[in-house]
Amino acid sequence: MAEPPNQRPDPDELLQRLQQQEMHSLRGKLRIYFGASAGVGKTYAMLNAAQRERQAGRAVLVGVVETHGRSETAELLTGLEALPLREVAYRGRTLREFDLDAALSLGRSRKPLLLLVDELAHANVEGSRHPKRWQDVQELLEAGIDVWSALNVQHLESLNGTVGAITGIRVNETVPDTVLDGADEVILVDVTPHELLARLRAGKVYLPQQAQQAARNFFRQGNLIALRE
Repeated sequence: MAEPPNQRPDPDELLQRLQQQEMHSLRGKLRIYFGASAGVGKTYAMLNAAQRERQAGRAVLVGVVETHGRSETAELLTGLEALPLREVAYRGRTLREFDLDAALSLGRSRKPLLLLVDELAHANVEGSRHPKRWQDVQELLEAGIDVWSALNVQHLESLNGTVGAITGIRVNETVPDTVLDGADEVILVDVTPHELLARLRAGKVYLPQQAQQAARNFFRQGNLIALRE
């Protein structure tokens, strides 16, 4: 009778697996609020959930949140501590950007910290440590800080060309698919095209002048249906 094969695990492989598990346990957790387009309520949903976390006693810090003039969204910032944005001189203007170093410093001293970093696909101003905000988020996660962010489907790298062909509008700010694949949680935020267009007309997506332009271009019903699909 043949002897059974040696089933003993390889010690080096076992050690590597344990080290990987330890590194993963120390890494921060990423939650992404994902939607078909602007205006579906991703930031609103994120802030709502953050308020519940705060009320439950968790340390929540707003790294950067874009309200785009939406009063309902802005109201949800009440009571949440906000990290001051850093001012950057750029081509004769002063821009306000997310302060990665300040966030890392606070994250090390106030664990477990939940940090809100909106608009994951945002391109950082020239001269920043990382070209893209999603790279800032990766550094925060490596430092053990939990991060919540938001992303629209047209900013996903693999779908950027497809969405551009459908809508006739190609966005330059993209996020690699691996970032979405590696998220610990993905929260789908969705409304029907009819409801989204009603929100646009009511001024709940953009300011009036921006809303009129959006309705003529990106926010056509056919586009919205295709983006949801």
